[in-house]
Amino acid sequence: MTDVTSAKSARRPHHWRRDLIELAALFTAVVVADTIAKTVVRGADGPYMLVFSAIALIATATFHTWWARRHSHAPPAGDPGGGHPLPPDTGTDNREPVETSLWRMRTTVRDAPGSLAALCTALARHEVDILTLQTHPLAEGTVDEFLLRAPTALQANELAREIAAAGGSSTWIERADAHDLVDTPTRLLGLATRTALDAAELPLALRQLLGRCTIHSLPAVSLTGRPTGETAPVEGVLEETVMRLRDPNGGAITIERPYLPFTPTEFARARALVELDARLGPRIPRSHDVLTLPEGNEITVRRADQSDLVAARAMHDRCSERTLGLRYHGPVGDADRYLDHLLSPRFGRTLAVQTASGRLVALGHLMWDGDETEVALMVEDDWQRRGIGSELLGRLVAMAVEAGCESVYAVTQSSNTGMVAAMRALNLPLDYQIEEGTLVITARLAATRTRSRLPYEEYQQAER
Repeated sequence: MTDVTSAKSARRPHHWRRDLIELAALFTAVVVADTIAKTVVRGADGPYMLVFSAIALIATATFHTWWARRHSHAPPAGDPGGGHPLPPDTGTDNREPVETSLWRMRTTVRDAPGSLAALCTALARHEVDILTLQTHPLAEGTVDEFLLRAPTALQANELAREIAAAGGSSTWIERADAHDLVDTPTRLLGLATRTALDAAELPLALRQLLGRCTIHSLPAVSLTGRPTGETAPVEGVLEETVMRLRDPNGGAITIERPYLPFTPTEFARARALVELDARLGPRIPRSHDVLTLPEGNEITVRRADQSDLVAARAMHDRCSERTLGLRYHGPVGDADRYLDHLLSPRFGRTLAVQTASGRLVALGHLMWDGDETEVALMVEDDWQRRGIGSELLGRLVAMAVEAGCESVYAVTQSSNTGMVAAMRALNLPLDYQIEEGTLVITARLAATRTRSRLPYEEYQQAER
């Protein structure tokens, strides 16, 4: 919103000192005129006095005209903004720099003139700088979304009280970071580009677009081959804090955000990303990363999808029952049923390892599980204990870091010493939970943001 005020129509401030000076000048002029008149009537040099007075009057008028023209082109003192008064300049600013923090704030206001101005005034009282502003019109009212730079000492609850007093309702505030400084059109184009390059990016793009939300991909067919009945209209459904979109692969995508209702604008943007994904069809980056194992064998690490289903089933057939049991924690006869789900980019990302002859010997999965992220590994028996599992795990964790995940967890059996050793080799803070022989290891990823580059980062650069 831009507020432009004409300098000609702006009302200048009233100065009583100027009026006093003008009144004194008027009285002085009257006295001088009376004195000159008496001198002209009574004195012998009256005509000369009249000539000198005329010259002095002309000189005074000329000086006044020059002075007025010179100062009419300059803004009033303390008003370098051309009509927007500023505080008086003290010459130097001796205030110490104030430490600031970034906040994202969303609030609902009445759709009436002055509503946004009241919010801006409340923020200015606390020296809060508005960096960006988006408006989301609703049937009743408007949702205003701000990116703010505020003094660190200002608490979120205090800011929320001020906004409520200024007319805001349903206010939501959370910490922001430097990534939020990117303007909205640029961010949307970036998310669309990522989605176009990789089908597995769609859930991540939706999460980055909508903030903290839970995304569930519900397949149309269960693992046993039975229809689930999960579907959504072509145009989608928006219900306050839940939106449902039709999955291009069948089924539905459900997005939930309990703390904040979705706006029609957000719904339209999310639907546009899903439609883009549907038009482009199946796709994954096709780059390969060739590595040499300590014994000299070369392996290739690449992305995998459902086109690798036959090769993955052949690897299952070569694996022992113990290897399959450690991976799937259930009857090994049902292992093949999970592959189509695991290889789908809708549920995560998969890395495959193949030999020089093209045989698939290992799979690593990074799966989006609502708000959490799971990692899983399976290496063919003849290729175990060669560092392949650790290599895959490092790359999967780097993927999770790039996606903004806060942690990853692995579910295995307490006797799976290879998985435990691979998790410990990450050198990340780990949490262990053991229940009835099942071990859940959670790695916290915050430490990786200050570490040196993980192996997958070079691989990701090669993809791009």
